[in-house]
Amino acid sequence: MAFMLAILCCTFSALGSFLFGYDSGIISSSVAQEDFRRRFENSLSDPAVGGIIASFTGGAMIGSAAVSLISDAFGRRNALLAGGILAACGAALQGGAISIAMLIAGRFMAGLAIGLLSATVPVYCLESRELIRLGCLVRDRAIPDTRPFGRNATVDDRMGIRGRLTGSFSWRFPLSFQAAPAVLLVAATAFLPESPRWLIEQEKLAEGHGVLRRLRASHDDPRSLEAEFLQIQRGIARARRSVVKSWPELLRCPGWRRRLLLGTTIQASTQCSGINVINYYGPRIYAALGFETSRSLMIIGVSGALAQAWNTLCLLVLDRIGRRTLLIPSLIGMGATLCVEATLFEFFHPETSRNANALRAQVAMYFVFSLFFTSLGVISWIYPSEIFPTAIRARGTSVSTFVNWSLNLVFAQCSPIALSRLKYRYFYCFMAFNWVGAVIVWIFFPETLGKTLEGVEEVFEGQRNNDDTALEAHSCTEKGNRIMSERKRIDSL
Repeated sequence: MAFMLAILCCTFSALGSFLFGYDSGIISSSVAQEDFRRRFENSLSDPAVGGIIASFTGGAMIGSAAVSLISDAFGRRNALLAGGILAACGAALQGGAISIAMLIAGRFMAGLAIGLLSATVPVYCLESRELIRLGCLVRDRAIPDTRPFGRNATVDDRMGIRGRLTGSFSWRFPLSFQAAPAVLLVAATAFLPESPRWLIEQEKLAEGHGVLRRLRASHDDPRSLEAEFLQIQRGIARARRSVVKSWPELLRCPGWRRRLLLGTTIQASTQCSGINVINYYGPRIYAALGFETSRSLMIIGVSGALAQAWNTLCLLVLDRIGRRTLLIPSLIGMGATLCVEATLFEFFHPETSRNANALRAQVAMYFVFSLFFTSLGVISWIYPSEIFPTAIRARGTSVSTFVNWSLNLVFAQCSPIALSRLKYRYFYCFMAFNWVGAVIVWIFFPETLGKTLEGVEEVFEGQRNNDDTALEAHSCTEKGNRIMSERKRIDSL
């Protein structure tokens, strides 16, 4: 029962990640539909197309910045609920759009939801994952795995199913379909338990202890449950000595500054890798290679399907190999792939070369790039949640996610211009970003494999003073006695 409850918690919360993947993947093929272009022909200028894409990112920036205000004050579960409601409303506006302005408003609202969910889902799952020792399942599979799956929901659409649809239904239905997982997420929050760490932090000790007990397997040693409960209390007691009352206080502690830099750096690396330039402007890139729109959408769809397989493979080895060991080859490989792609484009351009093998190689490079990106795409959402202590976890992940969406907006707006003016040279920029990122990870990023949230804290802070440890133990013991008394009182009622 505990096993199934934990799976349901992470599966339903990860619907937020599914929405992220679906929403970011569906728009490029929607605006390419004939009926969409005909209906909005007079309004569909280049700035309008940029606004449609950028409004989603702008909303996500604001949503990610507001995460800590909702998550810390009202709980992780209520943050998931708010994200689901916003996503459903945004999908309704997009599907029923009668003007570009209405579509942009729907995209902005959906972006608010995704920004909120993209920072909340990793925190919620991570704060619950150790309860039944399902680190790989809960932390690593439930969070990032659904993002490429969300994009894969557009594969059938891109591979020809949408071709059998006519009129406005060909783009209204895919945009409206986002409401289905959003409504499911809203309904599921009624059955999801709150994060036990958040409950304990709010002095709701009996509730927090109850969630711990529910999520643990029934055959677990009760002493290990009490030990974990005590360990969480110690971590929270230690964090409370450094209460964060304002955003600038995130920078006052050297250990916190370091973690904030690492969290924002790894999130920035996902955007600087070039992945979203390819995702958003894939049809345009493949058109430059001489492919028709239908063929380019099919290639993107196949790439998305393969990304799901590669993502699953990464998750199988993530808790065996480690974060650093996967990140460094990922960044080096993406840089090398883009270098080869740009070189091939320079010397074997479709307009000047009839070399079919070179064209196939250029297409293959995008598939290889997607393979290498998998590790970075998975770990970039796990690592920030792992390294931040309880006192700043919501704010730290909020800042990291905000940086991600900010750069997403920059590249979404600048890439059409860069692709027109720099052409293949644009990929050399991302090549450099990836190789510099590999060096940064090698020098500055510590390994977090196999460590609890409290264990990661010791990696950054070192061994704590013995007096502090004794003080925390005494404080937590008193709280432990209080929780036991409260449990006995409740049982006697």
